[in-house]
Formats: sequence, structure tokens, C-alpha cells
Amino acid sequence: MAEGTIKRLTDKGFGFIDTGGPKDLFFHCTNVEGASYDELQEGQKVTYTEGRGPKGPCAENVTPA
Repeated sequence: MAEGTIKRLTDKGFGFIDTGGPKDLFFHCTNVEGASYDELQEGQKVTYTEGRGPKGPCAENVTPA
């Protein structure tokens, strides 16, 4: 599993993870595991697996580190 930091969360149920690379990864609240979306905070470390969504790369199995 890869590690990253939550860069931005929205009130619409999705967010972005800073992967340390040139692009951030999108994730949806349904891809959060081990916590609820509302418990996540910007700047929090998470682990994830990279997957493919309908609009490109996305983070799946997002878990607080």
C-alpha cells in the first residue's frame, strides 16, 4: 500500500491525497476504510491503493495511517 497525506476534503464526500508526486489522487467517501469520511482531516496521513476510476486514477481502500 502507498502512503500519502490528505490535501483537501470537500463537503460533497470526496477529497484529494497528496502522493508526493506531480499529481494528487482523487478519492470518494465510499473508498474510506477503518474510519468514516467525517473523521478524516486535512493533513492526515493515510494509506491507499491506486486504482482506476471513470475519469482516471483514483485512490481506493483509503485508511488512516
